Amino acid sequence: MTPAGDGAPLARRLLAVGRVAGRRAEAGGVRFVALLLSTLVLALSLGGLVAVHAVYAGKEERRTARTPVAPEEAGERAANATAWLVGSDTLDGERQFSVVYLAPHKGDAPLPPGLDRWPEPGEAVLSPALREAGAAEDIDHRYGRLAGTIGEDGLDEPSERLAYVRPRDGLSAEPPTSLVTGFGPAARGVSTSLEPGTGRLDDKPEWMFQAAVAGLLVLPAAALLVVAARTGAHTRDRRSALVTALGGRRLDRALIAVGEAGSPVVLGAVVGAAVVAAAVLFDTRLPHTDYILSSAHFRPYALPALLAPLVALLIVLTTVVLADLAPRRGASGTRPRRTSRSTWLPRLAVLCPLAIILAVRGPDLFAADAALRTLTSWVGIAATVLTLPAALATVTAKAGHLLTRRARAHGLSGTLVAGRRTSTHPGGTARLLTGISIALILFLQAIAWQGLFGSQAAEARQSLDRVGRSVVTVGIREATAASVTDFLAGAPATEAVLLTPPGEGRASRPILHGDCAALTELRLPCPAREARVDGLTATDPRLRELILWTHPLDPTDPTLLIRRTDARTLAERAASDGEGGGVLAVLRSDGKRLSVPALKRLSHEVFPRGAAVMAPGEDQFTAGVPNRDQGRWSALFGMVGITVLAFTAGLGAMAEFLRQGRALAPLSVLTGGLRVFRTSAAWTVLAPLALAGIAGTAVAAALASPVTASGESYITGGLILATAGVVLVVSVLLWLWASRVAVRQARRWRPGGD
Repeated sequence: MTPAGDGAPLARRLLAVGRVAGRRAEAGGVRFVALLLSTLVLALSLGGLVAVHAVYAGKEERRTARTPVAPEEAGERAANATAWLVGSDTLDGERQFSVVYLAPHKGDAPLPPGLDRWPEPGEAVLSPALREAGAAEDIDHRYGRLAGTIGEDGLDEPSERLAYVRPRDGLSAEPPTSLVTGFGPAARGVSTSLEPGTGRLDDKPEWMFQAAVAGLLVLPAAALLVVAARTGAHTRDRRSALVTALGGRRLDRALIAVGEAGSPVVLGAVVGAAVVAAAVLFDTRLPHTDYILSSAHFRPYALPALLAPLVALLIVLTTVVLADLAPRRGASGTRPRRTSRSTWLPRLAVLCPLAIILAVRGPDLFAADAALRTLTSWVGIAATVLTLPAALATVTAKAGHLLTRRARAHGLSGTLVAGRRTSTHPGGTARLLTGISIALILFLQAIAWQGLFGSQAAEARQSLDRVGRSVVTVGIREATAASVTDFLAGAPATEAVLLTPPGEGRASRPILHGDCAALTELRLPCPAREARVDGLTATDPRLRELILWTHPLDPTDPTLLIRRTDARTLAERAASDGEGGGVLAVLRSDGKRLSVPALKRLSHEVFPRGAAVMAPGEDQFTAGVPNRDQGRWSALFGMVGITVLAFTAGLGAMAEFLRQGRALAPLSVLTGGLRVFRTSAAWTVLAPLALAGIAGTAVAAALASPVTASGESYITGGLILATAGVVLVVSVLLWLWASRVAVRQARRWRPGGD
């Protein structure tokens, strides 16, 4: 087919033939979009894998650079030393962040990275993200006067929350304070126990994040690529057979395939490269997670990141070429193929409700700690995954039969065609819906299991719902009786009690200390000296929650000792008993909500290192916040993956519908209108996808209910609506597109058409 020495011109002509063939194919526009999207999503997914590694590597480098060096580990005397003590704090409903108390101790005291000068006594330096997140709580003045913000080189990432505080009265070099002589490996012998920041404890391992990107982004992109490669295959198969019959080589067919796919693939790669380049050059705030992707971390990996779109381009073109060159089974056979091979679908559909019942109600048959409980749930979920597509396809086919009868009764030609097509090909519908239904189930399962790890946090949230912040504990780190008195005096309209645990040299039961006003506010007797009550049946819910989360009582002997104590004695005991497990609690005398930010600011005014002010059990809720934040990542990636899979299923259905578009074109003459195409497209593209989005999401939420019942549920009504809504929006868009293309094809066929 190719004259000698004429390879290059022929190659250009074959590429041009492919471009023209792509534009003129029935599903040419569909394949163009499918190839563009698959290349773009694959490029961004591969770039995401590079970004994850870049962020983890960059954060590790920054953390190491700011990790203190203790003099004994450096093997030298502390000629120049900084007093250093790492504490923590929280914002309402957010994860912990580090508050580092520091002061120059001797000589030229070193400063951590990110600080260019020593703050004055009573001043604090905050990270930009902490200032932004804590603006509503007046975080700028919580620890003292604001001296500035921490520089970028002192933070492991732009969204890190961190505070450096120089106490007004300095910082003693006695334990728990440490002396540090430098920061980072250049200072020799870093001490990880003194490292600021909570990221090392809160972050999941890098491989887990990489697996999430691969599973929730790369795999849907691969599925879309497969559909894109095979879209319009019927026409290309005939073209390949013709080229082969004319003596064309495999290389010639490959060049035609590249020419046909080249434009959308290159466009997708270019758009992907532009997005990656923007992330390399500028900090990028990612939606839903509110995470800022640092360009400083990403920039050293700019080359592999920018190669990701090129790799995606090569993968897509290779897949397209291999798909066109692959032999077609049965392509040369003369025996007609059966219209349907789906006799097994109704049988699987009958099993679907049983599988759902097994997954949702089966675990209730076993004890909470029984292994069979989890196994039963998994078996039910696996059975639902296998049978749900068949059930959805069967429902769609039954609807097709009903449409057919209604169309015959009322003479609706478009509805008749739609009904016959829907009822005749249930197997194709099942294949169409398999990916999206499985994705919906796995997505909500991943979100549900993320919340299961926060069962303790769920109990704390329930406690906050019961009493809110009408009572708070004050964890004093360093105080005198006078400072405790000043703190209580600075909190107007409040009462204070002290709950001390049993121990050696004390009574064998927990003791609640307070004056008459505080005890009366908690609906307790005010004895002359001491009284005993049943702590588990305490009338005031604030007292029950305080006991539950601080010093739980023995159910066999729930006795709580009540001791009447004056304000001076209470302050002395609170100042001396903090290390012994005593818990100072403050409550409003009118039962209203306390302002935790105001109390935290007050604590830093009167105590050298402030105090941990929180509702009972709030520390457990805070400990579960990293899981909640990881759930946001799962939700973001999952929603993107489901959107891609919805487009995959919809484009596949649309391509199949348009493949028969020319055959339907004569109906516009027989029926006298174009409504038949819109109706047929609705039942071929819109109805199956919409059913999968609504029913699949409902079933997925039901399957997750046994998991969410055991922990904190991150599956909210908004998430369920968003999940179903994404699929519905995609189905409507593709239906409108399919209708428009089919109508345009029909108009071109009709005599006198455009």
